Amino acid sequence: MRRFKLADRIIEETQPEFHEALADAYRKRMRPLCLCKDGGLAMYVAHVGDQYIVKRMPMSGGGHDPGCPSYEAPDELSGLGVLMGSAIQVDPESGIAALKVAFSLTKIGRRAAPHTGANGSDTVAGDAKKLSLRSVLHYLWHQAELTAWTSRWAGKRHWWNIRWQLLAAAGQMTVKGGTLTEMLFVPEAFRAADKAAIEQRRAAALVPALPPKSGPRKLMILVGEVKDFAPTRSGHRLVVKHLPDFPLLLDEGLYRRLQGRFETELSLWEADEASHLMAIATFGLTPAGLAVVEDMALMVVAENWVPYDSAYEKKLVDALARLRDRSVKGLRYNLPVEQPTAAAMLQSRSQPVALYVVPPSVDGGYEAALEELIASRPEIGAWIWRTADGEMPPLPVR
Repeated sequence: MRRFKLADRIIEETQPEFHEALADAYRKRMRPLCLCKDGGLAMYVAHVGDQYIVKRMPMSGGGHDPGCPSYEAPDELSGLGVLMGSAIQVDPESGIAALKVAFSLTKIGRRAAPHTGANGSDTVAGDAKKLSLRSVLHYLWHQAELTAWTSRWAGKRHWWNIRWQLLAAAGQMTVKGGTLTEMLFVPEAFRAADKAAIEQRRAAALVPALPPKSGPRKLMILVGEVKDFAPTRSGHRLVVKHLPDFPLLLDEGLYRRLQGRFETELSLWEADEASHLMAIATFGLTPAGLAVVEDMALMVVAENWVPYDSAYEKKLVDALARLRDRSVKGLRYNLPVEQPTAAAMLQSRSQPVALYVVPPSVDGGYEAALEELIASRPEIGAWIWRTADGEMPPLPVR
């Protein structure tokens, strides 16, 4: 259980007065100290809606004790490493991350360019200058701590708190000079009894996507769970869960490119009924009030909403889901599958352990790069599953 020092007071996060203490610290611009290590490590308090949450300072995750929930593995073990300081620039004082993105958030006439989701590869090796749509979704998911899991959370992760965590994370990000929350639309959990009120709030949230009388149209970013792709007379419509009676239209060309670029994600989703298919899309509204998708990317997540990229990773994620130890799933962002990364990290122990899943049919270059990556962090243990050799080996025991 985490303990914090606020001025001269030490308080645990389970104490009834913890929320009020954080509110007071927020008003006084006071930095809590996480007491996972002697002397404490500076944190900051974020205000989201009516909640106050303690967040670690940027670039400080490695300084926390590996058993602390604020501990974070080195960025270079995932695809995040090549992006920090370039495509993602974090203010060390405020914690605000400025994102440089490779996709358009405006539309002139009938076209919105450039495209980098379904309309092009977002896995260029070493591409550190800009974030693709999928990379933005990865960063949101990571910062919202939806990549983290322990079996103690079983049955406690639902769409309403996933939405809250995504919006809280977006509040600490800017895109093209504006806060990400201004342009991000995450549908709230639908309840038939509240249908009218939900639709009214949705209409207010979509005001930025309304077409102006002249000039370029602004696009918004949708993050939601795919329910279906239904054919129409000239394309397809995206049906998103918690958005009944609000289809998003895709032209046939975009739909075909989506099928090709994200064939693996779609196949993994089809193969497991408990998994969820997440979509991130740029979209705008027509003068007739129809939502039209301009670009789109997909990510498949397990039943506990932790992402995975292959059937092998799915087996690892399922095994980690049964452990009380805290694990954090690694994400690739812009990196190709040919470049080794840690599939996940096992924490809650004196020495964190990086978990590597080696795809079948890799070459000597991959093995050499993996060996170099492991050697670069001798303080972190390594567990390796070479899938070509057979079944997954037992996970490290404390």
